[in-house]
Amino acid sequence: MEPERTREERLKTITTIVYALQAGFFLLGVSALVALILNYVKLDDVRGTWLESHFRWQIRTFWFALLWYALAGLTWIVFVGMLVAFANTLWIIYRIIKGWLDLSENQSMYRDLPPAAPPSGAV
Repeated sequence: MEPERTREERLKTITTIVYALQAGFFLLGVSALVALILNYVKLDDVRGTWLESHFRWQIRTFWFALLWYALAGLTWIVFVGMLVAFANTLWIIYRIIKGWLDLSENQSMYRDLPPAAPPSGAV
């Protein structure tokens, strides 16, 4: 059986990779879809940990971004769509940055969950 600290570090690395894939959406397009698949595949592994909040955050970011881009596409002809797409892009950037920063500080995305234990050897 894998020690809990090693397991948590491995899952934190996966969470970081998902944020990177989401950020790469602007360059590669399909990386956000790969990130979503990774979220769903590893969701059971993070259940009950502080990292589960990051997975929920990442999954919600994908689905709401898709919804807002779809609405932007439908309203593009009346120029409202451009504003919606621009606002959605800013919102995605905010969510990736906020999530990545909280992850780097071992904080859950929703403060109702306890923070992660400090790394071993930390005071």
